[in-house]
Amino acid sequence: MRYTWPKKKLCRREGVNLFWTEKYDLNKWKRAPLRTRKTSEFGTQLRKKQLAKRMYGLSEKQFASYFKKAQKSHAEWTTWEKMLRLLELRLDNVIYRSGLARTRMQARQFASHAHFKVNWVKVTIPSISVKIGDVIELRDKMKESPLYKSLIEELEEFAKQNKGKITTTKWIDVDAKNLKITIKALPEKDDFEQVIDIQKIVEFYSK
Repeated sequence: MRYTWPKKKLCRREGVNLFWTEKYDLNKWKRAPLRTRKTSEFGTQLRKKQLAKRMYGLSEKQFASYFKKAQKSHAEWTTWEKMLRLLELRLDNVIYRSGLARTRMQARQFASHAHFKVNWVKVTIPSISVKIGDVIELRDKMKESPLYKSLIEELEEFAKQNKGKITTTKWIDVDAKNLKITIKALPEKDDFEQVIDIQKIVEFYSK
């Protein structure tokens, strides 16, 4: 799914910078008039679902499928924890989390245009689910791209400000020199997007 409608409007609607760029700074925008009508419980659940769906850049069908997968999973985690873990382990999200893309949308574009290899195999599917031990590496032909050179500079600057750490994401290891990402663990509760109220989303789909 590709967004073609105004992104700024989506951010204002959900009250969150969905795309995590300075361009969408909520503090610089005029607030929409407050509604006098109280939001129903269903309305609250719907908004939470829309926020998460748009943040990960998924269609309604794709997002609902992750809920169904989480329900069917026999893992010990709760449904909402399993759902968030599935979302976090998407290839495009991992590329974004690593810092090798500025937004999830950009990461999705990189993945779909075969910029990366997973375990040394070229891939074009952003929704591929990775696992512990998987290695995601930028293809050699892309390493000289001015785009990635600028991203490397940003990573190096980030590392200077964060005691040598390339990313704050604890469950992945990023080799900025070789543009390689290694999945060293599975994401835990503290690694999930804190603005997402997944419990409300589970309640929405459980009706």
